[in-house]
Amino acid sequence: MKLPFQPPIEPMLAKLTSGIPESENFIFEPKWDGFRAIVFRDGDDVQIQSRDLKPLQRYFPELAAPLRAQIPERCVLDGEIVIARDGALQFEALLQRIHPAESRIKMLASQWPASYVAFDMLALGEDDLRARPQKERRASLEAALGKATPPIYLTPATRDRALATDWFNRFEGAGLDGVVAKDENLVYSPGKRTMLKIKHERTCDCVLAGFRWYKGSKEEAIGSFLLGLYDDSGDLQHVGICSSFKTERRKELVAELAPLRENALANHPWADWKEHDDAQAAQRKPGMKSRWNANKDLSWEPLRPERVCEVSFDHMQGRRFRHATHFKRWRPDKEPKDCTYAQLDVTPPYEVAKIFGG
Repeated sequence: MKLPFQPPIEPMLAKLTSGIPESENFIFEPKWDGFRAIVFRDGDDVQIQSRDLKPLQRYFPELAAPLRAQIPERCVLDGEIVIARDGALQFEALLQRIHPAESRIKMLASQWPASYVAFDMLALGEDDLRARPQKERRASLEAALGKATPPIYLTPATRDRALATDWFNRFEGAGLDGVVAKDENLVYSPGKRTMLKIKHERTCDCVLAGFRWYKGSKEEAIGSFLLGLYDDSGDLQHVGICSSFKTERRKELVAELAPLRENALANHPWADWKEHDDAQAAQRKPGMKSRWNANKDLSWEPLRPERVCEVSFDHMQGRRFRHATHFKRWRPDKEPKDCTYAQLDVTPPYEVAKIFGG
């Protein structure tokens, strides 16, 4: 590709902050909850790179033609691949695309087509724009994609802090992940956390029903907790993990949780999941293979579901925590049966159709 720089490049990242900054120098954007994707185009050659520097184009074949038709002939864009349906973003539908079978990818692409939301212009023609300030890159992006049509989108942006706060409160229910704040003079710094992200944080009491060993430390250190919540039918659903422990604490937890390992599989609500690894099941289970790394060890150890812990989380994706949670404290005062979905706040969805056109 004859571009000012060649793929792959590390994307610029964001660091978490507690609130929306008050300075007038910031440009605010929605934080899209999809697959980070840097697009390189040189004529008919279009390459899509993931956050971890891997090619993504084979998983989203439906985007190639629209990108060739709508973005500049020679450019590099930063953005997000998303799938919007039924008034919300569907992250699970993105995960299903990471599949070795081309026939399955094509089928999913026709059923649930993806969109590309651009939020930065890194190169245009012969010009490397990364050293230029954010406000100039945004202007270049708006000039190039101001008339984009689905499935290519220009992300909304504002300098109005009140509107950004409104976005933060409304967008979550549609699967968006908060708000990003970019200083207007910010240069594009690959691999560095120079943007700001503002995300929701809430707490939830969960049943501890299993764990995974820390990598390379089996029987010596706990890697992560497997968390559950009871649904309306009284079934314990796997809702995510908690993995925020220091090294010494991981070792202490081995002895602390040892009593709960005794006869843990007997009458365990996830016993069938432990015995049968069904990687193609629609429901995400503790032992399912990783779509990103087939060799990653996701085996787990059951615990009698008798202990409750409070964790912090940013938001839900369907019936699960979107990201790993953070351990806050044990809740010996709470019965496992009281850990239900009813304790979670439900934010009315923002109408994604207002952006995606229905």
